[in-house]
Amino acid sequence: MKIWPLIASIAFVTSVHAQTPYAGMQGRSIKALSDQQIADLNAGRGMGLALAAELNGYPGPSHVLELADKLNLTADQRASTQRLFDAMKDEAMPLGSKLIEQEAELDRLFASRTVTPESLKASTAAVAATQGILRETHLKYHLSTGSILTPAQMTKYAELRGYGSGHKRQHHH
Repeated sequence: MKIWPLIASIAFVTSVHAQTPYAGMQGRSIKALSDQQIADLNAGRGMGLALAAELNGYPGPSHVLELADKLNLTADQRASTQRLFDAMKDEAMPLGSKLIEQEAELDRLFASRTVTPESLKASTAAVAATQGILRETHLKYHLSTGSILTPAQMTKYAELRGYGSGHKRQHHH
């Protein structure tokens, strides 16, 4: 039996698929955004935008609320964290909608073949500015949330999130 041609054809098919990571994305309504990303942006979710804070000991209001019982939050802590979460969503949702619109416009420029160097520069600058503001929005609420928790709750938060008990706790603000 000649197995080498079979192995060669499997290797070829595998390599072709490995070289086309965007296959299937051409059907997206906005090519640069998945349906999940659009839903997350519309809902004001962070999508990893605040990892610099989260992974350096600054918990976010959403995760603190999810872990409220395990963190033994007081009624005042819950209320304060809820206010931060609500304010974050109030800021993030319109920014997410704006980013979706800007990405859709960039997509339209390419789809209609009307993109020019000038429109490309303006469109990508607008997207970048909105992304920056959105990221800063999520990060600043991580910055504020840490001041609500006690040192013991900060340690417990890190443990519950899987960061280990040796996770560095940042100072309160």
